Amino acid sequence: MFSGGSYDDVKRWLHMFLNSHAKRENPRVEAVLDDDDEREGRSYGAWLRLGEHSTGLMEFDYHEVAQHRGELAWCAALAERVRQEARTLLAGSTTANVRAR
Repeated sequence: MFSGGSYDDVKRWLHMFLNSHAKRENPRVEAVLDDDDEREGRSYGAWLRLGEHSTGLMEFDYHEVAQHRGELAWCAALAERVRQEARTLLAGSTTANVRAR
């Protein structure tokens, strides 16, 4: 598997990973990455959004994600964390009970 990568490469991977696992709970859930320049090269901030509802900020260290993104166990734990956040978002959303088309 692959590990490492530039800050931007890891950012793209993380965004796709978060979206992929959040959408397994509901296709309308979107992962949003923080564009705060203060994080550049150090970390990422992300949250999940469903309409006007969103989760709290999830923070990820760049070096940790880069080092572990090729490890199945680490990815499985992150996937479960993301899916749990999505389920919590859905449970608290008044729009969650409307079926996606």
